[in-house]
Amino acid sequence: MDKVFITNLRVRGILGIHDWERITPREIIINATMFANTQPAAHSDNISDCVNYSDMAKKLRAHAESAARMTVEALANDLAQICLQEPKVVKVILRVDKPGAVPEAESVGVEVERMQG
Repeated sequence: MDKVFITNLRVRGILGIHDWERITPREIIINATMFANTQPAAHSDNISDCVNYSDMAKKLRAHAESAARMTVEALANDLAQICLQEPKVVKVILRVDKPGAVPEAESVGVEVERMQG
């Protein structure tokens, strides 16, 4: 299966359980690997046969900036479901990072794997 990916999509949103995390949007980094058959797009060379990563990035950004989720797990699942709403995507590996959430770590986060059906 082929992969269409979005790497290190940086957005700002409310994410966390602490009072201070619920006030000011913070950086969230999203990585999505979407599994799809790219052969129809390769043969037609037509964007309508592609998983449009630009449109998908806009959808992921819009949700992450507005969802105000408490847990990284919830946001990661939301975003994976958004990817799977694209009929061409049969599987997604979606990672959400919270840089600076733990002082001793560059980043922490969650990676989920979801499939159609």
